[in-house]
Amino acid sequence: MNSRRIAAVLVALAAVLVLPQSASALLPKTSVTYLDNGVERTTYRIGPLNVTPGQNRIAFRPVSGLEKPGEDGWITRLKPDLVEEDGSIPLSSKVMFHHGVWLNFSRTDATSGGQERFYATGEEKTITSFPKGYGYEYKASDVWVLNHMIHNLTPEAMTLYATYTVDFIPADSPAAESMKPVTPIWMDVDNGSLYPVFDVWRDSGGKDGKFTFPDDADNPYPSGEAKNRWTVDRDGVLLATAGHVHTGGLYTDLYLQRPGAKYSGPTCPKVKTPKLRKLKGLSGKARQRAARANAKARQKYKAQVRKRDACLETKPSVKGSKVHLFRSRAKYYEPAGPVSWDMAMYGTPEDWKVEVKEGDVLSTTATYETKLASWPESMGIMVVYMAENEKGNNPYRKRVNFKGTVNHGPYKENRDHGGGLPLVGPDPTKLPDGAAGDDNPLIISDFVYNGADFRLPGALGRPPVVKEGKSLTFKISDSDVSQEMWHSLTSCKTPCNRSTGIAYPIADGEFQFESGQMGVGGAPTVERTTWKTPASLPRGTYTFFCRVHPLMRGAFRVK
Repeated sequence: MNSRRIAAVLVALAAVLVLPQSASALLPKTSVTYLDNGVERTTYRIGPLNVTPGQNRIAFRPVSGLEKPGEDGWITRLKPDLVEEDGSIPLSSKVMFHHGVWLNFSRTDATSGGQERFYATGEEKTITSFPKGYGYEYKASDVWVLNHMIHNLTPEAMTLYATYTVDFIPADSPAAESMKPVTPIWMDVDNGSLYPVFDVWRDSGGKDGKFTFPDDADNPYPSGEAKNRWTVDRDGVLLATAGHVHTGGLYTDLYLQRPGAKYSGPTCPKVKTPKLRKLKGLSGKARQRAARANAKARQKYKAQVRKRDACLETKPSVKGSKVHLFRSRAKYYEPAGPVSWDMAMYGTPEDWKVEVKEGDVLSTTATYETKLASWPESMGIMVVYMAENEKGNNPYRKRVNFKGTVNHGPYKENRDHGGGLPLVGPDPTKLPDGAAGDDNPLIISDFVYNGADFRLPGALGRPPVVKEGKSLTFKISDSDVSQEMWHSLTSCKTPCNRSTGIAYPIADGEFQFESGQMGVGGAPTVERTTWKTPASLPRGTYTFFCRVHPLMRGAFRVK
């Protein structure tokens, strides 16, 4: 974490001491629901969070005493959300909980050595729950901070609240006596970064149309340290995990490597195809006997196949000393496929319980599709929960990488897919030429690509022209920079003028170009306010949009 971020956190923590009784305490709060076995279910609201127009920055918010449980106990389940003041959930096409990471400043993180990252949510809103008898041990005196990135896709200011519904067992409850603590193990393909992202380009990776980070990346870790690995520092069992990916993500994988270990699972029988008797030329009883013999041979063969297949289902996936523990797949409810946030992740089954030993090495990878589009600023995270000094399933002897269960069903806030009518503007390929490009930059301001925005009327919306082999320069206005409104120029397939939604537009331009989030102030920006179009583009009309604010559309022409 850089010095600017550390200062922000310190200011946030200082604010805890002077916070009033929290505006959220004045709002209606979900009443406690009493479940079986002494579990109390309560929804807490962190806020208000004043979201500025077009906001997409990383911020830190202290979690006051009224925004978390008021007594010691055990957390057994957490369900996240982002709501408006009246408790309604806004459309994901308007605003998204890009990420929320709950930090416990009273404990040390197992994999980074900083503040403990004990719970996280992304756009897929994964629900975290632990097997019966396990929980995250909570102290009312713990100091919590929410690291949040709220993505406002619109020009409108908003007042929102981060919510999380907690299943909680008070420490003085009889049900708490048998509880066992879990330790969060933060696994990330770029662990330790404040904004751990990587870019996935269309047609990159393998011939199968998939890109896996870090395996398919060129020099993924320039420092030489493989940031997707963690050496286990205690014996125990892994209890639960689920992955986090961005749009275009297909799955995350978790592996374990143990020095000197090897496959010790079952040896499955081989099945030979039966030799059947020929019926041609036979007749009468001889033909009947041969047919009966063939039928018995086929039945025996099918029985052997079933036995072999049942055995194969129990075989662990081991290569050398490396064993596959789990694949957290993304289930897309999006009709257009893996191109939006309308999805959920698969989590581990209840009886997963993978035994690990001190000295084992855990590693994770993330896989994205590369046939449909490019996916800048992608992530691959798996928060694994571990219980110490327990025995479990030996992953070298017994298969543990079963499919698991999907985390939740479709959410109605994701139903605004886009890509239809009404059109946001005319087809820019059919518009007359605009002004000739020169050395003066085109200014991006107030959610408009001035001089290149085909949503504008008349001559204002005509695509500017640049000579082949030359570039146009775009610059974010000083006003937008001061308001921390970051913008990108991301190529999209022409005419790129259909309705905005969570699945449209996407980075699917015939010729790919990407400016990154232009702006200054650290992640997620690229620390610059200008960008030039590629000089290598052939003649034609090119359309683009802003990944941060997809309602913005622009075009230019190479002649």
